[in-house]
Amino acid sequence: MDEIRRRRMLQLQQQIAEAQRQDRAQREFEMQKQAALRQILTPEARSRLTNLKMVKPEFAEQIEIQLIQLAQAGRINPPLTDEQLKTILTQLQGKKRETKIKFR
Repeated sequence: MDEIRRRRMLQLQQQIAEAQRQDRAQREFEMQKQAALRQILTPEARSRLTNLKMVKPEFAEQIEIQLIQLAQAGRINPPLTDEQLKTILTQLQGKKRETKIKFR
């Protein structure tokens, strides 16, 4: 009975340690992403992206990753202004928002 408890306790400790490792890795990734965005975007553009993240978190996350990849590939010239970011967002949302509703 004591052996079972010890095994279970060890298993729980390992699960907790793994969860902490994953949490630490996620926080580190987020910090690196935010540092990269500080270099890529002007403060106004970052503010717009933050506002977008409150409304559409998944979409904003995709945009952040795409912007970082584009900057690393040299396809955009940082820092992007708010107007440039608005243009990019409009183009991307335009592709997704082609739902037409007809009233009779």
